[in-house]
Amino acid sequence: MPRVAKAVILGAWLLVTVFPLYWIAVTSLKPQAEIFSMPLRYWPGTVTFEHYAELFAFADFGRYLANSLLVSLASAAVVTAVGVLGGYTLARFDFPGRGALMLGFLVTQMIPLFIALGPLYLLMSDLDLLNRLAGLMVVYVAMLVPFATVIMRGFYERVPVALEEAAQVDGASRLGAMVRVVVPVMLPGVAATFIFAFVQCWNELFLAITFIDSEDAKTVPVAMNSFITQYDVDWGAMAAATVVSVVPTLILFAAIRRYLVEGLTAGAVKG
Repeated sequence: MPRVAKAVILGAWLLVTVFPLYWIAVTSLKPQAEIFSMPLRYWPGTVTFEHYAELFAFADFGRYLANSLLVSLASAAVVTAVGVLGGYTLARFDFPGRGALMLGFLVTQMIPLFIALGPLYLLMSDLDLLNRLAGLMVVYVAMLVPFATVIMRGFYERVPVALEEAAQVDGASRLGAMVRVVVPVMLPGVAATFIFAFVQCWNELFLAITFIDSEDAKTVPVAMNSFITQYDVDWGAMAAATVVSVVPTLILFAAIRRYLVEGLTAGAVKG
């Protein structure tokens, strides 16, 4: 295919992908009267930051951002740590039931979440974890650990066992060899697992809106959902909240971007 045709196709695909993001950003800068004015404006006639001011002055959006950051960072860190240890166990040790355990981890990813919602809600209520960020973290960790473990197992299987054996010959324990030799080699996989867990927790709405009703414990998705009322949708505030909520994820991606592409493509699960 000629280079020009490829450029046109890629340009069209980029336009389709980027335009929704552009439209959200533009909508957040429009006065309320211009959002649905006809004909549609592809750039605001008057640039205003009133929707952003509304978020932080009236909606207490800063608190919701802090809640989401705490829940997402803490949950992703725990999920990654458990995935590193669990993946090592599955990749390096042959024990009875390993295949069944792997199958169980994979099957849990196929079960619709709403099936377990009732029992999970009762359990959270009995443990007094409703309307608590700690309760949300516990649920997120339990939900993401199986997938993270399977992914990390795939990364471990790409690292030669000879590296660990050489470290052990030099006097390192098995745990020391894993931490000092294997994990540094697998930093792309660790980074990819952490980002996967962070994004899942940051964007999750279904569980958060079920278990969180207190204003003090709301996360960003729950707060954004409150802009949708029975008779109206505050599109300006919704667009501004969307723009603000994307910033932490962009910063995280930028911080570990050099690991991300390799990590996402290298952790394919082997049979």
